[in-house]
Amino acid sequence: MATSTPRSPLTLVDWRRTVASHYAAVRDGARSNPLAAAMQFRAARDALFADHPDSPIPPGRRSGWCGAAWFAYDPAWRVIARFEPAATVSTFDIALADDGVTRCGRVGTLHFAIHGTAATLPLYWFHGYGGGLWLPFADATNAVSTFGGGRYLVDTIKGADLGGTAERFVLDFNFAYNPSCAYDDRWHCPLAPPESRLPFAVTAGERLPG
Repeated sequence: MATSTPRSPLTLVDWRRTVASHYAAVRDGARSNPLAAAMQFRAARDALFADHPDSPIPPGRRSGWCGAAWFAYDPAWRVIARFEPAATVSTFDIALADDGVTRCGRVGTLHFAIHGTAATLPLYWFHGYGGGLWLPFADATNAVSTFGGGRYLVDTIKGADLGGTAERFVLDFNFAYNPSCAYDDRWHCPLAPPESRLPFAVTAGERLPG
């Protein structure tokens, strides 16, 4: 499970710190006004992507980048899921090119319903020092109106965390976002495993990059 040292560790730390602060603002604001929290998040994220040295947007495109494309906010895509812990954690390895191989474990299942349709998603944990929760998903919009490799909802290593408790987990698909590799092939991202595919179109969150 080797990982490489980042080229600019202090700027990467600043990136993660900033992303974590964006999500903290979402968790606070969503209690009273989820729509306003989402709009504030999207604007802050666009500014970060346009200016930060660790942005996934290639440097030559940043000055002309007009921001991410999103579906309109729809409160029906914000639900509370029930977490069912796994009786046994099953693990698998993901090859990440220069970052070596990382090990991931399925720690449980999230049960929820969207528009009256029951669904589940596996919840993963990245192994290694510190670890972190990871919630990717794929759906029927992939390679049509959204990134072909699927999107992320949660990645606590990067600070992307919508909140919850030990038994309940906030799923707001309006915050579903593209992994960095959607913007530039120089990034190598873990993509949603086959078991993380939802049987319907998630018309919420980030769309294909412009």
